[in-house]
Amino acid sequence: MKREGYKNNKGSNKKVTDKETIDKNAADKRPDTSAGTLENLLNIDVGKVKDPGETINAIRDELARHNYYYYIKDNPIISDAQYDRLMRNLEELEKKFPALVTPDSPTQRIGAPLEGGFGTVEHGERMLSLQDAFSYEELKDFLTRVYKDLGVGEDEVEFVCELKIDGSAVSLVYENGIFVRGATRGDGISGEDITSNLKTIRAIPLKLFKKPAFKIPPRLEVRGEVYLAKDEFKRINSEREEEGLPTFANPRNAAAGSLRQIDPGNTARRRLNVFIYGAVIPSGLNIASHHEMLDYLSEIGLKVNPNIKKASGLEEIKKYLESWKEKRKNLSYETDGVVVKVDKYSYQQKLGQTSRNPRWAIAYKFPPEEEVTRILDIKVNVGRTGTLTPVAVLDPVKVAGSTISHATLHNEDEVKRKEVMIGDWVVIHKAGDVIPEIVKVIKERRDGSQKEFNMPDRCPVCGSDVVKTEGEVALRCTSMACPAQQYERIVHFTSKGAMDIEGLGPAVVEKLLNEKLIRDAADIYYLKYEDIFALENFKEKSTANLLKAIEKSKQRPLSRLLFAMGIRHVGSHTSEILTKIFPDLDSLMNAGYERIEEIKEIGPKIAESVVSFFRQEQNLRVIEKLRKAGVNFGSAQKKVSEKEAFTGKTFVLTGKLDDFSREQASEIIENFGGRVTSSVSKSTGMVLAGKDPGSKLDDAVKLNIRVISEEDFKKMIKD
Repeated sequence: MKREGYKNNKGSNKKVTDKETIDKNAADKRPDTSAGTLENLLNIDVGKVKDPGETINAIRDELARHNYYYYIKDNPIISDAQYDRLMRNLEELEKKFPALVTPDSPTQRIGAPLEGGFGTVEHGERMLSLQDAFSYEELKDFLTRVYKDLGVGEDEVEFVCELKIDGSAVSLVYENGIFVRGATRGDGISGEDITSNLKTIRAIPLKLFKKPAFKIPPRLEVRGEVYLAKDEFKRINSEREEEGLPTFANPRNAAAGSLRQIDPGNTARRRLNVFIYGAVIPSGLNIASHHEMLDYLSEIGLKVNPNIKKASGLEEIKKYLESWKEKRKNLSYETDGVVVKVDKYSYQQKLGQTSRNPRWAIAYKFPPEEEVTRILDIKVNVGRTGTLTPVAVLDPVKVAGSTISHATLHNEDEVKRKEVMIGDWVVIHKAGDVIPEIVKVIKERRDGSQKEFNMPDRCPVCGSDVVKTEGEVALRCTSMACPAQQYERIVHFTSKGAMDIEGLGPAVVEKLLNEKLIRDAADIYYLKYEDIFALENFKEKSTANLLKAIEKSKQRPLSRLLFAMGIRHVGSHTSEILTKIFPDLDSLMNAGYERIEEIKEIGPKIAESVVSFFRQEQNLRVIEKLRKAGVNFGSAQKKVSEKEAFTGKTFVLTGKLDDFSREQASEIIENFGGRVTSSVSKSTGMVLAGKDPGSKLDDAVKLNIRVISEEDFKKMIKD
């Protein structure tokens, strides 16, 4: 598995290579484990482990330490490859000894979808909301009341200032150091049990660090804020827009929605993060202040925001607030204010709380980053996958330190929902570096000059028909020759999983388009030697190699060509299914909606997309160019029936092959009727062993399974 990197406050990612296994500075700070122990755990032979329980626990502890440095300290001390090896070793051991799998194992972060929705759980102590302050005057009133109610002078009270994270509040419960339950705030007294979804957040440890200097109570309930980083928010909204789904209004809504996914796998894909900001004070811990508690929580492995400062009096608090008004825009996450808390727990208890708010804390809110301007026009952009997006052209206005002249309207439904018209006065919002959006229309300022906007029924770039799939909100251009989509479409066409044209990567595609040597994917097959040789950095050999790769790609199976075409909803797996039913491209092109829709695993959405794709005049022109170029339009099914060598046999590959990549060898085996799996078992038919084979070869020898070399493999597939 690949770890999703946590970005630090400046947005940079820290990486460690295999040669930099232990950073000298980080090594002094890491929990007690030695490089020797790590080396042993990285290189264990799963089949020869004498004490699996002890080894499994050691790997889990090692993974927990490295999660801490990666996700919480933002200071990784092993490489991703080494982390992956540790995780694979743990997975193999747990597979071999399933009785040793426990809920706190790193392999158990993503569980099965919930049945029956979320249950309700009570919080150990009420989760209160904070009173807001919108001016220094209101903040001063809060401090004055604190001093008065405590009966002390200003110099006797210290406060803790923390950034107010714009996310979703949660409660986490640890029993004997193990994460057992997590819940939403709910009504403050009880919330929804979202344990399965919270376990997918890598910054939430499943097991706390146990250190001699820091006692962990039998039950510890901590409070935190789950949030979505700005980059993740953009990525998710971009994907939802391309999928024709409604976009999230802000990162806070996106985080809240992600926590309430029925399938934890969906939550995991959102890459949520968390900051812990406090705890229900347990008995037995000698902690006298909020600042001490935050230090303690950090030491036992919980993620605490680093931008915390103690302050005495209004002037010091104001200094902290002023420093973050601009700096916060450089953070990787959203923050809309600062929380000011009385530090001493004894003072907090004396001040008490109202039915809703603690009297010892207040949230100072930064001024909203909104402005009013006018919509001059609404244009329609065509995205790389053909999505038509309406964009408001604005009278330029400065918001959050930058001049805004455009704002996305997302889709036709959003325009109608907000009742946006050309000429409207609107409120524009831009929090941090999130894409500007129209918050609302000021209908009171309409003067009759406004014009209604309607989405076009043809692509504004190429003039092709646009379609709207049932259940989606986006309109799309389905032409594979649309100029607005060409770069991404051609890069996909030439990629490894599609036509696999070696040497024709994104940079070369860009050059060919810029030089107007190609306009669509089919034009690749009409390139001449002099066309390629004239490109920058191309010599005789590289030109000849590219032409050879282009020629070779003509013989790819029909399933690869179908996937390369970029038909909406038709991925590599769906392409395989379709080409098993339709022996050639013409039979698929001539098939009706009902014939395609009735195929198992296809359904109405894919059927509609396929039929619509082959109706487009521009697509048919590109397909005809591919046909004339000699690209294979027939399926590989005939080949399977003629070649019986691998029919019904299960293969396992190990080691490095000289003349084939793993993907190429697997494809050949499958074309000849075989199947490729990742592990050796009694049902394995053959093991193809290349150079430096791994433990799979040993397993094959033990089980007396036939082992073939690359030379044997070549003889078997030779026509």
